[in-house]
Amino acid sequence: MTSWKTIPADRYDVAVVGGGAAGMTAAIAAARSGAETVLLERGERPGKKILMTGNGKCNLGNLDLKPSDYHSDNMAVATSVLERFGTEETIAFFASLGLMVKERRGYLYPVSEQAATVLDVLRYGLEREGVTLLPQAMVRRLIPAGEYIVCLDDGRRLRARRVILACGGQAAPRTGSDGNGYELARTLGHRIVTPVPSLVQLHCGEKYCKALAGVRAEGTVRVYAEYRETELRDTELQKTEFQETGEIQLTEFGISGIPVFQLSGSVNRLLAQGRKLRAELDFFSRYDTDTYEELCRLRLKRMGRESVETFFTGMLHKKIMGVCIRLAGLSPEQEAASAGEDRLRQVFFLCRHLPFTITGSHSFDSAQVCRGGVSMGEVDGQLQSLRSPGLYLAGELLHVDGRCGGYNLQWAWASGHTAGMAAAESIPRRAATTANGHP
Repeated sequence: MTSWKTIPADRYDVAVVGGGAAGMTAAIAAARSGAETVLLERGERPGKKILMTGNGKCNLGNLDLKPSDYHSDNMAVATSVLERFGTEETIAFFASLGLMVKERRGYLYPVSEQAATVLDVLRYGLEREGVTLLPQAMVRRLIPAGEYIVCLDDGRRLRARRVILACGGQAAPRTGSDGNGYELARTLGHRIVTPVPSLVQLHCGEKYCKALAGVRAEGTVRVYAEYRETELRDTELQKTEFQETGEIQLTEFGISGIPVFQLSGSVNRLLAQGRKLRAELDFFSRYDTDTYEELCRLRLKRMGRESVETFFTGMLHKKIMGVCIRLAGLSPEQEAASAGEDRLRQVFFLCRHLPFTITGSHSFDSAQVCRGGVSMGEVDGQLQSLRSPGLYLAGELLHVDGRCGGYNLQWAWASGHTAGMAAAESIPRRAATTANGHP
């Protein structure tokens, strides 16, 4: 892309700090609205993190978009942004860039099923709209002086009438998101909700994790707090915090899989508060209590002189059944008839309540997003700072994170587009003129 403008001017209408999904969208939106725009990217090329999304296929949105798919300290503002720029607007935006999008079970993907295609159309969009790209431009300081003085770590200084901070959180720091944006926001008066890893694997303390490593099984993960370790059966003494259903992956360090990812942000937030948490895995959550009890009763009725291991064969993965049998105090080799009905019923119980003590999670290096960031109570509905006029914020830098399934990229497009247009349109005597019907 040698035709891009890379020689900086002294002054711009809008400076976008961060060349990720939100930053590139913000720069395109600002330029389309008539603003002379510069995109400052600390790496060699913008958009590196996009290549990692959706296992390289880039799940860029979801048809089932609702506020309950997100977490924030001010969902009213987050919801207003997502309502103005939802799934239809995302499809239209990418259509304006030339990207063909398809839907599969409600998930949106590029027809090419390549994240690189999404990144390419965004880069071409920046070039087409005349955005100046400054790679390897690490912003160290923003000085408000009527307009903003943007100070780079190599000594260069630029001036911008408006600044959009879109430099990410702390997840996947190898892509450039190392938390520097939090410090920039903090120096301009913003409060940072301490980030924790989200959409990440959880660590558990049980020794039997190694015995279960490699197993995948459908089920429900339920997370409890304030439980009594000595009363495993009495779930009335436990408070359910949250639960998710789907394919659970068991690992040598704990539990993983989409259901675990969905819960991990809330889990890490509670762990950071000093709460003790426990998970229970229910591998028969598709059955109601009465149906499951009848299945257990019929199995007990058919019991013969087989071993305990043979008696339970056919219920679940052999490794899971082995752990449940041993936790119930039984040996796989002993005769089932001599085990006693209470012990056998304990195995049935454990198939729906296999316990794990949650001790932590993988680090930000493995996390897809952060839970936390700049408080959403400190921006208005256009994502302009309430602490530093002329400053806008977008993307993962803000305290908004979503579920797996395209929701976090949807927030990136929505918040980036909102901030880009608002920043450009706020500049005196520079009313937005949307070009060629672009959204």
